[in-house]
Amino acid sequence: MVRNPQRRAALTDAAIEVLAHQGARGLTFRAVDARAALPTGTASNYFTNRDDLLAHVADRIFQRLAPDPAVTEPLMRSPRDRVLVAALMRDIADRVTRDRTGYLALLELRLEATRRPRLRASLTRTVRTDLDANIAFHLDADLPGDRATVTTLYFAMLGLIVEHLTLPDLLADTSLHETIDRIVTTIVPEH
Repeated sequence: MVRNPQRRAALTDAAIEVLAHQGARGLTFRAVDARAALPTGTASNYFTNRDDLLAHVADRIFQRLAPDPAVTEPLMRSPRDRVLVAALMRDIADRVTRDRTGYLALLELRLEATRRPRLRASLTRTVRTDLDANIAFHLDADLPGDRATVTTLYFAMLGLIVEHLTLPDLLADTSLHETIDRIVTTIVPEH
């Protein structure tokens, strides 16, 4: 395997683009090479097979969607209440909106995981680790609510984000941030 981290990252980002725009069936090494504007055969020098490429794509999507400390650190100086939880949820929605392609690729990965047991196991571990980290963050930060609150909030936000990215006209009568505020008020107890 070739060891050029910048090229591997470029190929992985190209794979995310292909996955988001063409779906899992369109994700081929040839399509990744074309999207990255690299010679045919380049992707096969960096990834052993399609499963290896999908694993790298999953890791990269989570990196791209990770919180920015420059945003979260100032927020965490706020009182530990629903207002802060809503601000953190709006930040998640804003990051997903900015990297719509990355999140759509993640949705495609989730669908592909229904057909690929190894991918399903890997993606389940990754998402479980991420959810557990979010629960630990919430509890350690002394935000209102418990483990069940965070889990319920996770599933509500997941549904909202899917609707926002796939059927944006469904929220035409209200803003995304207003809907998030309503979700937080409904799910998160007062501190």
